[in-house]
Amino acid sequence: MNPVITIVGRPNVGKSTLFNRLTRSRDALVADFSGLTRDRHYGKGRIGERAFICVDTGGFEPVAKTGIVAEMAKQTKQAVAESDIVIFLVDGRLGMAPQDRVIADFLRKTGRPTILAVNKTEGMQSGIVTADFHELGLGEPFPISSAHGDGVRGLIDDALDSLGIAEPDEELVNDPNRPMKIAVVGRPNVGKSTLINKLIGEERVIAFDMPGTTRDAIEVPFERNGKPYILVDTAGLRRRGKVFEAIEKFSVVKTLQAIADCNVVILMLDAQQDISEQDAHIAGFIVEAGRALVVAVNKWDGIDTYVKERARLEIAQKLRFLDFANVHPISAKKGTGLKELFKDVDSAYAAAMAKLPTPRLTRILQEAIEHQQPKRVGMGRPKLRYAHQGGMNPPIVVIHGTSLSGVTDSYKRYLEGRFRDVFKLRGTPLRIQMNTAKNPYVDADKGKKGKKR
Repeated sequence: MNPVITIVGRPNVGKSTLFNRLTRSRDALVADFSGLTRDRHYGKGRIGERAFICVDTGGFEPVAKTGIVAEMAKQTKQAVAESDIVIFLVDGRLGMAPQDRVIADFLRKTGRPTILAVNKTEGMQSGIVTADFHELGLGEPFPISSAHGDGVRGLIDDALDSLGIAEPDEELVNDPNRPMKIAVVGRPNVGKSTLINKLIGEERVIAFDMPGTTRDAIEVPFERNGKPYILVDTAGLRRRGKVFEAIEKFSVVKTLQAIADCNVVILMLDAQQDISEQDAHIAGFIVEAGRALVVAVNKWDGIDTYVKERARLEIAQKLRFLDFANVHPISAKKGTGLKELFKDVDSAYAAAMAKLPTPRLTRILQEAIEHQQPKRVGMGRPKLRYAHQGGMNPPIVVIHGTSLSGVTDSYKRYLEGRFRDVFKLRGTPLRIQMNTAKNPYVDADKGKKGKKR
């Protein structure tokens, strides 16, 4: 299960900048004034092969009693409670503030593992800039620069090492003998628990006509046609700003962890509601996690022909990046469409775990190049020579050649389509990596120039 790293600190110390660097995104707003982040922000981070969930928080004032500052403090306290380890960020240029002591006292009382990181230390002597922060009593301060990336890799390595988080055992994760784990995700009240109850044939999960009934991710083992499965019912992911109960906020991390830990995701949509930004956000996280996916549009029996057509059109437009996944209209309550849905779940898993032989991959690559060559870059053209499989769940195709940095995204999508068609990789993301060969004559040329001198 992916660990949760929460970043806390007083306003304007660089928390969102660090969050953006760890998640390699621009998801957190960043500006040079305090109080910009008021709610928690979740993202997926990765250092090498080790993945984690990162949480950005607002400026922390633990003693605030009223107003927006108190609400921000409440959100941060809950973020600390759901974390595995806390990064306490302070400002190395402004030095220690009285508020840093208050935050340090709060973190010590929580008992959560904490790493003290001193930010904005670029161009400064680390021993001098971190000296004052020893009195916070949180261990050796770690000098970093969120903006420039100095020390960030070492900081996260230390955090994960302290938790005993090792690199994942790919053979264990992709063991075909393990039960397939299926996470059912979606907004509140779309019928996730009802679907699971219908699939297993009993009331194992609470299903009630009120959003937010499920508070945690619940695993339900069952068998279907002699095959073992584990269904994971998750709490609904509400749009941030619409959730006020801390216990519902807590469920967001559980849902993101369930997606990261499963083999296949069933993304449930409500046919009676418009596709929202939150639906697209959930779908984006599934794709980013590389999980096989089937889309289930629930409550299909309760709408007329016009609304059905509008729903199809809206899914095609707003979720067009899910064109690799099959979409199934279902009724979880009546059980219609579930046989076809589960058939596609098995197919998506098989596609995610498919073995792609190197000779066949290379042959498809050469045929694709003959049909359409990549665009020229300057005076030359990228040379794509051969391909092999670099991983599964999701399938990764590694292409070797020269000048591959010039291969456009549109050409990568073209190659992805060719691989998908031939190997029938329906229902799983497919990732293409370009591996440019090193020029063997570069070092030789440098040697010759050195001799001439």
